[in-house]
Amino acid sequence: MTDLAQAHHELRPLMFSIAYRMLGSVVEAEDVVQDAFLRLHRGGLEGVDNLEAYATTVTTRLAIDTLRSARLRREQYVGPWLPEPIVQSDDMDPAHRIELDETVSTAFLVLLEAVSPVERAVFLLRDVLEYEYAEIAATVDKSEANCRQILARARKRIDDGRRRFQATREDRDRVATEFLAAMNSGELEELERLFAEDVVFVGDGGGRAPAIQRPMTGVVPVARFLLGLMRQGERLGVLLDLVQANGQPALRTRDSDGAVVGVMSIDVHDGRIVGLSNVLNPDKLGHLGEVGDLLALLGRRD
Repeated sequence: MTDLAQAHHELRPLMFSIAYRMLGSVVEAEDVVQDAFLRLHRGGLEGVDNLEAYATTVTTRLAIDTLRSARLRREQYVGPWLPEPIVQSDDMDPAHRIELDETVSTAFLVLLEAVSPVERAVFLLRDVLEYEYAEIAATVDKSEANCRQILARARKRIDDGRRRFQATREDRDRVATEFLAAMNSGELEELERLFAEDVVFVGDGGGRAPAIQRPMTGVVPVARFLLGLMRQGERLGVLLDLVQANGQPALRTRDSDGAVVGVMSIDVHDGRIVGLSNVLNPDKLGHLGEVGDLLALLGRRD
């Protein structure tokens, strides 16, 4: 039992990392990890030669099953679906401390929605976690040859939607800082200068908070819409601060009491903002601390 308790401490970061990348949901990833440990507890460690491989297999299979059912729910989701943000901070939950690289960025997790659950698992295990094909085959219960074919299909779909060159951390942070300054100053031309021609703004309210129902595209519409939101926010005492979310810069929106009401991820490419993903659904913000009531803030109580 002591060994299992020690395993919980050592394996939890890996298991959460797999589950979160598979599901794009902190809550669902936590449920998968908890379920996986329950199964490890019931089965015991007798006969388990490689506990990490065993934990990876259990977690991945549970995540595949969870993702299959989650996709059915997402088909009924109100408006665009975005992953739950993980905001880096000194007091963040240790259970959520995973390597926040490009493969957990909002844009990348949305891109992974284009592949099937098994394709997603094989891609993550091979290209992100660098598992051998024999280990992957045992995990997803496929042959090695089949896994190679699955990976090829997944890579093609992902590469088709993936931007070729990633911005450096310094470039992303510089653009994000200028973006916040332009938002605060209300200068339309400065804001437009920061946007790529095909910039896309996506809002995720999930029917639980006010958000646009379809992605908005184009420099002028996005810039004017954001400045309109900023003016409204100033009247309501809303606060904006620059944070790191999913390894990328983001603007965290809080009400006058400090409660979180939104996290907007900033996707930078070639020195310009190409995407803004604003999570407003309170169900996706609970792991970040106290969540504000955006509807009440806007005076739209039913």
